[in-house]
Amino acid sequence: MPPTPAPALGADGWFTTDPEPALVGHRCPACGTVAFPRPPLGCPNPACGSDELEPTPLSRRGRIWSYTDARYQPPPPYVVPGAEHVPFCIVAVELEAEKVIVLGQVVAGVTVDGLALGQEVELVVDTLFTDDETEHQIYKWRPVA
Repeated sequence: MPPTPAPALGADGWFTTDPEPALVGHRCPACGTVAFPRPPLGCPNPACGSDELEPTPLSRRGRIWSYTDARYQPPPPYVVPGAEHVPFCIVAVELEAEKVIVLGQVVAGVTVDGLALGQEVELVVDTLFTDDETEHQIYKWRPVA
């Protein structure tokens, strides 16, 4: 029996796995502030006292605001997907419509030499690692050709 797909490492509810996946942000109905991931104590806008937040799909595309690579193995709860750590890129992406900046990994095979500030990227769902029972999935960013 193949492993069952599931969100990785506490990312449950952070993204959809539709054919065109989306991040699930949260919008304050009182002031319109958008946050990702869900803030623990209501609206993150200090000028708003609302405790209500409504789930809302976020833009699938954005532009690279900053980037780096992870040459060293991150500490737990990070799980090395193979026999040894393989460096990967991390980007801060400004979403098109919401102007919210979201951090995330870049798909495998893309190095910092293939990234540029302002470059357009799109959201994809990818396997972070697999164990005997579960294919642990996470959102990642893929450069738009």
